[in-house]
Amino acid sequence: MTQDAVVTKLLPDGMAEVAVARSTACGGSCGHCESCVFQSELKTPARNLIQARPGQNVIIASHSATVFKAAALVYVVPMVLLLAGYAAAALAGAGEGLCIAASFLGLALGAVLVVLSQRLRKGKSPIEFDIVSLDDGSGDGKEKKRGIL
Repeated sequence: MTQDAVVTKLLPDGMAEVAVARSTACGGSCGHCESCVFQSELKTPARNLIQARPGQNVIIASHSATVFKAAALVYVVPMVLLLAGYAAAALAGAGEGLCIAASFLGLALGAVLVVLSQRLRKGKSPIEFDIVSLDDGSGDGKEKKRGIL
């Protein structure tokens, strides 16, 4: 997974802080959904594989598997537990109202599991970014200098 970023400062041990523009849920039409009330720029450390300097536009990459695991935990687990709660209540012969209550209980359990897992994993294996190339700004996908993945 790659994203455009700007190097904001150099950090020790071959690292650099990069600023990544956060895309909006509304696709840039902020007047319609008001999602821009949140911070539109995120700063994160990245391994500076190409010795980029502050102010340079760069391409950063992350390992897709880590991102997909996090997304699965946050989105899939609660949904599966929601459906499992409904199915378990239905198999037990409960009425529709109780099945719906059981599904919400499953969803709440999923949310609790997500929060607990994030607290237990905090700082243990964060998503890591690498600066893999300089971005020449042409938008044609050709970069000036390639790093190592």
